[in-house]
Amino acid sequence: MRKHAGLMCATAAIALLVTSASAQTGKQPPQMTPEQKAEMEAYMKAGMPGAPHQALASTAGNYDLKIRSWQAAGTPPMEETGTATRAMALDGRVLVEELSSSTMGTPFTGHGMMGYDNVTGKYWSTWNDTMSTGLMLSEGTCDAQKTCTFTGHWNDPVKKAPVKARMTTRWTSPTVQVFEMYAPGKDGKEFKMMEITYTKK
Repeated sequence: MRKHAGLMCATAAIALLVTSASAQTGKQPPQMTPEQKAEMEAYMKAGMPGAPHQALASTAGNYDLKIRSWQAAGTPPMEETGTATRAMALDGRVLVEELSSSTMGTPFTGHGMMGYDNVTGKYWSTWNDTMSTGLMLSEGTCDAQKTCTFTGHWNDPVKKAPVKARMTTRWTSPTVQVFEMYAPGKDGKEFKMMEITYTKK
């Protein structure tokens, strides 16, 4: 990210100097080399929102939530309700979600972002909430029906080590999306730890 920002700043600075010099001398600025043109085109293509970003934008709106979470495999789930708001940011490049609910009677809020990287050809997501000061990072793919599979990790506060997780999302109707999250239990085996049903208002 820093490299990208540095290159963009350098490009902008060079363009400004060339324009200034051209204005002072009255001469045309030097033509870019084929390599420079290719680099410029690559950056323009990488930063341009496309069909994947439009698919994300189609999910923007307000939602009611039904949340079920499990402490371990085979145990009854805890059930909560909540709300979520999704909106596009950065001129249609990133979907931002603000979630509000409760956990065992304690207010809970979460903040997520999801985007599509034109360079890697994959979707990415981040998650922060009021139960942690850390960041969950995930990456995955989505199909034409907007069914997605992500893998990610967060840092376990007890083990002081990363925990890997798998997430899936699917639309069961035009207004209902189901999110499921799987992670290793104490025995090391994967189990379903969370399910959130989003119903668009």
